[in-house]
Amino acid sequence: TEVTEKLEEAVMIWIKQIRQVLVESEQMRREADDIGPAAELEHWKTRMSSFNSLLDEIKSSRVKKIISILQAARSKTLKQWKELDGNITIAANEAKDNVRYLYTLDKFFGPLAKASPVTMMEHVPSLMHTVCMIYCTSPYYNTSERMTSLLLKITNQMINTCKTYLREG
Repeated sequence: TEVTEKLEEAVMIWIKQIRQVLVESEQMRREADDIGPAAELEHWKTRMSSFNSLLDEIKSSRVKKIISILQAARSKTLKQWKELDGNITIAANEAKDNVRYLYTLDKFFGPLAKASPVTMMEHVPSLMHTVCMIYCTSPYYNTSERMTSLLLKITNQMINTCKTYLREG
């Protein structure tokens, strides 16, 4: 019983820490007003890395042993643990999926950032087609909030490219 209590205390600390990670990941991001679309991909890559590390830890043999001991003891903390384990898996899948979809835009980031306005405009139809494809097929990225954020970053990059062109021209 004493061992079970100590293990439950450890799991409750983990639960608190994991909840904190989940809460922080869902908070609004503060970003510069002129940030481009490459930052969106970087955000999701960082998030994917964080959640994958967390999943690796949760699936480690040490954690599995503790959970199996608590299962044998019929611990009440396991209900919360299983729920959080599912939430972490969902968050990791979302980040992985978003990275996969945003990588389809990666080929446009260079032309958006370095081309002249005329050359940049040649890429806009296929860029918008790809954004539309992401909206239509992504199970996670198809919200108006996510699309607005992405389109805002694309617009910011186009404006910055035009400003640079005008300054250098």
